[in-house]
Amino acid sequence: MMKRFSVLVTGLSRVLDQVAAFFLVATMLLVVVNILLRVLFKAPIFGAYEYVGLLTALVIGLALAQCSVQNGHIDVSLVVDLFPARLRDVVGVFINFISMCFLAASSWYVGAYARSMYDSGLVTPTTQTPIYPFVYLIALGLLVYSLVLLVRSIEYIIKAANNR
Repeated sequence: MMKRFSVLVTGLSRVLDQVAAFFLVATMLLVVVNILLRVLFKAPIFGAYEYVGLLTALVIGLALAQCSVQNGHIDVSLVVDLFPARLRDVVGVFINFISMCFLAASSWYVGAYARSMYDSGLVTPTTQTPIYPFVYLIALGLLVYSLVLLVRSIEYIIKAANNR
């Protein structure tokens, strides 16, 4: 059961990472085309700055979970590495569980913020693009990141139980 949940979460984080990669390529193309149009025809893309900001936020928000799956985040464990294996596992459970709770709460509040943006009709100033879909996707990225940390917490618990 745990293995299937882990595979599901890992697969979901991989899909979000691929979506983030698509948005990164779209951002790069937008910047290059905007520069070319500005230089060659003196006609830049209307709202390019806003689109780059929104797409960049999506790239970061959607790629976080896969970065965590790959242990790509900075980990300062100078002191923890000196602990015995069982204590390291207990510390791992604690840190991952606290981080998971924080990210799950963050996802909830970012989703609520997106809902308030939808209700108020908040749009970007230049292109009048609604912002809430982008914020909802970022909330989804945070939720999947919290699920990755839940899986990691459970793995640490299993590992700590086996290191008696």
